[in-house]
Amino acid sequence: MKKIINLILLFFIILSFLSFSNAASTEITSENTLVTEKAKVINIITDISEEDFNSHKFEDLKQVVEIEILTGDYKGQIVTVENDLNNHIYYDILLEKGDRITVAVEKSANDNELPEIYISGFERDRYELYILLIFLFFLILIGGLKGIKAIVALGLSILIILFFMLPLILRGYSPIALSIVTAIMVTALTLFIIAGINIKSASAIIGTGTGVIAAGLIAYIIGSLSHLTGLSSHEASMLLYIPQGISFDFKGILFAGIIIGTLGAVMDIAMSIASSMYEIREIEPDISTQNLISAGINIGKDVMGTMTNTLILAYTGTSIPLLLIFFAYNFPLIEILNMDQIATEIIRSLAGSIGLVLSIPFTAMTCGFIINRSAAKKRHERIRRLREEYKDDLKDMYEKVKSNSNTTLNQSDEQEENNL
Repeated sequence: MKKIINLILLFFIILSFLSFSNAASTEITSENTLVTEKAKVINIITDISEEDFNSHKFEDLKQVVEIEILTGDYKGQIVTVENDLNNHIYYDILLEKGDRITVAVEKSANDNELPEIYISGFERDRYELYILLIFLFFLILIGGLKGIKAIVALGLSILIILFFMLPLILRGYSPIALSIVTAIMVTALTLFIIAGINIKSASAIIGTGTGVIAAGLIAYIIGSLSHLTGLSSHEASMLLYIPQGISFDFKGILFAGIIIGTLGAVMDIAMSIASSMYEIREIEPDISTQNLISAGINIGKDVMGTMTNTLILAYTGTSIPLLLIFFAYNFPLIEILNMDQIATEIIRSLAGSIGLVLSIPFTAMTCGFIINRSAAKKRHERIRRLREEYKDDLKDMYEKVKSNSNTTLNQSDEQEENNL
């Protein structure tokens, strides 16, 4: 059994890296000559006051700044650029000396001409790296070896999604089928790496797979009946205009997102149930399968409430600006509930919660039967080994008992004759 699981695990890893190499060969053909580079503001030539910037009374405010290009073909060059401010809080940025920014560099076909440079925004990736390092530090500090395993599992999961699922969806393959395969691969890799190849992991994989597939199917059925378009977000609408010209299954992409979005929570609750049931079986070896399954379901009930809240609150959190708009303009409730975007979020969160709830009994039943069957097999094997080990001693003991019985019988016969 372990050899088969090892082969499956090796297959998943090879598949993920093969997909990486295939994805790397996928090119987007575009005539766009804009490239994004990093830069640093070294001088403010023409500035505006923060009061004017915050007042939004002027539509054509402008800063003239001197910047140094830090990356790319023009690294080290110092250029002067204009920072146009258009009275829009999202797009306008007020620069100060020393700010690190990103710029769009429009390369010219003529190498002798200087490139056109436009300010894009602030440099943020370094701070994303900082918080990532803080996360990894605490993960290793508190988790130790388990934390390192979690990092490896997380890295492989990201690789599978980025270089297996997404490129194949971009090539026109079924998003739902790919998300199911991805969910199984991520679950197997994560649980095998963190918990090892054992009964707990196998049971949790089965429970997780059942939960996420159920969530995807329920969402697909209800979403189709309610005529969800899959185009409720701006990002999904932008897929209509990508240069590859692929005809996407937008409903499939929506439900693939539901499957991947619920995967973490379902995996968490499935592993919690399987691990707890395994410990119960170790403490109480003679527990019946029915009682063990009942204990697993009770454990799942305790975790279920908080996990369901986690899913619903996570989806609600992303919709807070939209909900505030509804409250600000007093939209009628019936209009809100029938909007494609709101219906999508409601079905997404509830379908994920249903998948989480269904994973509880499936994990408990799978784990209960597998654990007790494995324990019974081990018990029979132990008895067989003991019989083989003490076979000669048992034979001698049998002969002695038989001899003693014969001696006792003979003595009884002699005593009976004497009495007569």
